[in-house]
Amino acid sequence: MIVLALTGLLVLVLGGCACVWWAARGGPRWARAVALVTLAAGELLRGANRTDRTGGGKSGSDD
Repeated sequence: MIVLALTGLLVLVLGGCACVWWAARGGPRWARAVALVTLAAGELLRGANRTDRTGGGKSGSDD
């Protein structure tokens, strides 16, 4: 069951990446909409990752 869920997630991610690539080359309106949603989800995940990094002292990377 978990393999099926991960496979579905992988298909969604690859489809989103394909739409971003296609929209950058002037794809149809629906591809640009999917690309916008994909990029927004990526920004949300990136922001959530930044807020999870809490702690004292210096970290290994200076972002």
